[in-house]
Amino acid sequence: MTRYESGQFGRLLKRAVLGAALFFCAPAFAQDVTLTSDGGGLTVLGRMIGFDGENIQIDSEFGTLTLRYDTVTCAGDPCPDPDTYVPELRLSGARRMADILMPAMVEGFARSKGLVVNFQNSDAGFTQTLMDGDQAVARVVVHATNTDEGFADLIAHQADMVMSVREVRAAEIDRARDVGLGRLDDARQSRIVGLDALVPVVSSRSDVRGISLADLSDAFAGQTPNWSVLGGPDVPMTLHLGPPNDGQMQRFIDDVLGVAGKTLGAAVVRHPDHDAVIAAIAADRGALGILPFTDVGINQPIALRDGCGFISAPRLTALKTEDYPLTAPMFLYLPSRRLPALAREFLAWMQGPQAQLVVRRAGFVDQGAVPIPLDSQGQRFANAIAAAGADMPLIELQRMVRVLGARVRLSTSFRFEVGSTRLDAQSRSNLLSLAQAIRDGRYDRRPLLLAGFSDGRGAASANRDLSSARAEAVLRDLLSLLGGVLPDGVSVETGAFGEALPMGCDDTEWGRQMNRRVELWVSQ
Repeated sequence: MTRYESGQFGRLLKRAVLGAALFFCAPAFAQDVTLTSDGGGLTVLGRMIGFDGENIQIDSEFGTLTLRYDTVTCAGDPCPDPDTYVPELRLSGARRMADILMPAMVEGFARSKGLVVNFQNSDAGFTQTLMDGDQAVARVVVHATNTDEGFADLIAHQADMVMSVREVRAAEIDRARDVGLGRLDDARQSRIVGLDALVPVVSSRSDVRGISLADLSDAFAGQTPNWSVLGGPDVPMTLHLGPPNDGQMQRFIDDVLGVAGKTLGAAVVRHPDHDAVIAAIAADRGALGILPFTDVGINQPIALRDGCGFISAPRLTALKTEDYPLTAPMFLYLPSRRLPALAREFLAWMQGPQAQLVVRRAGFVDQGAVPIPLDSQGQRFANAIAAAGADMPLIELQRMVRVLGARVRLSTSFRFEVGSTRLDAQSRSNLLSLAQAIRDGRYDRRPLLLAGFSDGRGAASANRDLSSARAEAVLRDLLSLLGGVLPDGVSVETGAFGEALPMGCDDTEWGRQMNRRVELWVSQ
């Protein structure tokens, strides 16, 4: 039975029913508690979802309610004791992040705070307890599973953040919104903590050294029975992928086969883990598989190439700029809940230079911006000259070189979702990092240029307009993050160069996607 009364508790209840609840830790007990207002005029029964030291959250007949704990009396086994409360952050999801990256990140954050970490394994993962002397300050509980299970745990209020090696899917967005977790595809509800990459891999006995994305798509769709179809040896092609619930394999299927309107062929062998894929490829001269670029074993990773002569390999700058098409960001997805101070500090720390060093030491690629001098971009400009035609006269190339030659390209780039003017996930994260760098004063008195580029379809004049619109859109989004105005001492301008500097062939969707971009350049 629920009774209403006027006064503070009643007003809090009304606001909680009408508004979105912002909350953090959600302990994994699915038991009921009874909350009674201080004066006893109102009683609410609900399932305990979480407690952040100040607020309690329950799932009740009114929906998700978040109420100040000091205004209620709590009855039931899950009721927390504020005097002994230790913040607990529960992560669930991709084992690749859980096993390597996140433990190192927690250790690095703890060191930055002068804390030590006690590590304890469990059947499902591990717990890291941050200690200040003999006092536990916080706990990080990690469930090492897969991306699918991570989102399921979040939606079931059994996790606070998802470790994901792919972008959240539409069905997961809908389910999360339905249970009051906000919009998981909102840039504010995700963080990219590092970059990985997927590579096509062949046996070390194979003579194949490159493959196009179109041929890769055809192969895994079951349309390439023999390597001779691709100009290789007369050897049957066998295909190998990790398990269906592996987020990186899901990303490959979505981004390579899905974009081409294809589905995975029936002959593709699915293995239980990456080690099994490595072993299968090593044993078969005709094998072709997909693996993370740091986890290929004794096998041979091969480059991506296309019919226009563009070759792309998963090198440091190519991953940072998304110039390598199979770049695979590693995400943390979080609900729209209120974060305790320590958790907010952890998320902020992950965007800083200390965290980027941890990412590199863990064997992944960080998101820190690095300069790419003009001298090291000779192949890009050679491609631009080779691809130039009647619509791209010499005077336009000279203008581009004149404008960019006085600047240095930074690895921060911006690309857009397929068929959309919305920045893709990595680019949204790049924009947040750029805004923070500007706020921190890293670009004071160093003029920035957002250089827009397009694919080569259509008239050159129209493509210049499109590239200008893209650069202006990035600038608008940047200004929005900065409160509508640039800080004193910071200047950002836009430039438009249309199809002048292609990164891929325009005869494929992948190539056009690579060409539609905005680059960040800074004055020397």
